[in-house]
This record gives sequence, C-alpha cells and structure tokens, in this order.
Amino acid sequence: MKRWLLLALTALGLAMAQTQVRISGWGGPDTAVVSGLLKEVVQRQLDRENIRVVYEPIEGDYTQWLFNALSAGTAPDLFYVDIFWAESLFATGRVAPLDAYFSREEVQAFLPNLVQAFTYRGRLYGIPKDFNTLALIYNKDLFDEAQVPYPHQQDTWDSLEGKLRQVQTRLKDVAGLCLVADFARFGAFAFATGWKPFDAQGHTVLDQNFRRAFEWYTGLVRRGAARFAQDLGEGWTGGCFGGEKAAVAIEGAWIAGFLRDKAPNLRYGTTFLPLDPMTKRRGNFVFTVSWSLNAASKNKEAAARVLKALTSPQAQQWVLERGLAIPSRKALAQNPYFQRPTKEAELNRVVFLGSTAQGGNVYPFSFRGLGGDWMRPINEALAAVITGQKSVDQALREAQAALDRLTGRR
Repeated sequence: MKRWLLLALTALGLAMAQTQVRISGWGGPDTAVVSGLLKEVVQRQLDRENIRVVYEPIEGDYTQWLFNALSAGTAPDLFYVDIFWAESLFATGRVAPLDAYFSREEVQAFLPNLVQAFTYRGRLYGIPKDFNTLALIYNKDLFDEAQVPYPHQQDTWDSLEGKLRQVQTRLKDVAGLCLVADFARFGAFAFATGWKPFDAQGHTVLDQNFRRAFEWYTGLVRRGAARFAQDLGEGWTGGCFGGEKAAVAIEGAWIAGFLRDKAPNLRYGTTFLPLDPMTKRRGNFVFTVSWSLNAASKNKEAAARVLKALTSPQAQQWVLERGLAIPSRKALAQNPYFQRPTKEAELNRVVFLGSTAQGGNVYPFSFRGLGGDWMRPINEALAAVITGQKSVDQALREAQAALDRLTGRR
C-alpha cells in the first residue's frame, strides 16, 4: 500500500512539474502530419524537459479563428502564421518577437528568404516551418506523343512558348499550358523582368517591365500555346494537368499529393520556370508558414523550446522523407532525399532550389498587409484580357487606378 501511494505521489509530482504548451494550425491533411511529427520526434525530445505539447488543429476559417482567439485571450502558445497575412497580424502586437529566444547562429541555419519573410520592422516574428515555390511540371507522355523536346531550365519565355504551341497544335485536345488569371502564378513572370510590387514610397507602379510580362502571359491563349483554365472546366493548373487536359502546370510541391491520389501513373518531370529573354533571369514566389509565439503566453520559455523542436533538423528530416513539405533549413539542400530517382524527389528538389539564387528574383507571397485587396485589380485585368473583354491598355489603366487608390499614390 505504501509503495503504491509512493508511486502515485511521484507520478502526481511529475505531472505537476510538467509544463503544458498548446499549439494550433490548420486541420485537414495537416492534422495527421503534425500528430505524427509530435509522436515520433518532437514529444520524445521534450519529455526530458517535462514539456507536454497539446495539439489543437482548427477546421474551417483558421485565419479568422486565430485573430478572434488572440483578441479574446484564448489563443494557444504557438500557432501557424501564413506569410500572406503575417504583416497585418504582426502589426497588432499580439505576436511575440523571437529575437530573445534564438541566437543569430540558430536563425542563420534557415534559408534567408524565409527568415526575411517573417521579419517585421527589424524583428523576427516567426520561424519558417516549411515552404513552397513554383515549378514547371510537364507530362512526359504528352510531350513524347507530340514529339516535342521536354522543357528544361535553359528555356526562355519564347522557347517554352514554342514547345507549348507545338504540343497544342499536334495534340488537338490538349492545351500546352492551362492558364489562370491569378497573380499567384503570373507574378513570378513579372518579377523576372525586375519589376517589384512596391516602390520606395509603398506605391505600386505597373511600369513597362510589368506590361511586358503581362502582354506575354495574357497572349499565350491568343497565340495558341495555352487555354484558359475555366474553358477547360478547371479552377487551377494542377486540375488541368492531373486530368491530362494540359501538358504543363505551374504549381508548387503541393501538387504531388494531388497527383499521387488522382493520377498515380502519370509520368511527369519538373524543371524551373523559364527565363525572361531580356533579363536572362527567372522569378518566383515563396509561399511559407511560420510557427509564431503568442505575446500573451504564460509559457513563453517552454513554447520557444517546443518551437525549436518543431523546426529541428530531426523534425524537418522526418517531414522531408515522407514527401510532405519542403524543409526550411539551408543544410538540407544537400540531403540525399533530393537525389532519389523519383518524380516526387525531383519536384521537391526544384521547388527547394526555387527559393535560392537559381530561382532568380524571388519575393514572398505577401503584400504589405493589403493581401487580396492588392491582388484583385491585377487579377481582374488578367481575366479581362485573357477572355478578350478588354484591351491591355484599358485593363492596365483601370488596374493602375485601383492600385493608386489603394496605396494612396494619387
């Protein structure tokens, strides 16, 4: 009886000494990933420090939930922050800077583009857990059938367009590229020209570089190298590609899971986005999510320990080997996984390198807290020109006027 009581008291004492850290992120497919990561890697590391992680995945509108929870004082200690709305959240003061918890050497272990994406007014507010960039994915069978060489990393806009036009001409029921009216895809080509979304005053100017990319991209349908996604009954280029309605898709590594489920036998290859024939550079986006710390957390020290475990080399290796996401640590660029002779490993390698110098002019998918409001005029201009409703001159004039009102240029 005494022994049982002693064991019970010991267990109670350990439980009382244990610090509980709540973490949250999206639900859906992420739930299995984070649960597996916690069970197989993270919690084992934290057991020695008497830290217990409680994971609370959120289904539905995660962004709205997080903003509400932070306002109500019920938010968890750690949570996902998407780069798309990071700045507007950091500006509220409800996210704690991480500079006091991470040394310079620890921060420098992560890809600099990603670190910069979560740096606001000189302070670090998030550690990137993983990321994506855009890549060009092509259907080998369709290119073989059309007897057209595969796309490759030396292709320019012009040489790639020539290949797309040949495929579309020779395979009547297949588009070269499935085009979408979305800055999340078109923007990479505008960046290749050297154009930047904001000038030093915070204004957006749709200059001649932007116009050159806009004219090339929207003209692909008219010149017989692409078809509009909606005309193919699809809302994204991956849907066209998986259904073999298009020979090429411009997507990130997220397409791998979709193709694994919908088209497991599809033979595809991956290469970099084409080069601007004038600047000889390419452009790209970084899509990324951080783990960030609640400024109102009562367990900041323990939460920072959890954050380090969630983004440790062991954790990122675990995620990478399962083909789930692209790691954010620089050292993993040389990981043997990327050299495996599989279509998914090649896709992940190209996406990883898309964030480096090989990606060219790379910008985070973030627009100074303006988010979708900033993209809307450009997306409307893209759709209007692709569908023939407006000329390039009219569409860009109206988009510029809307952006001027939004950014206070005039």
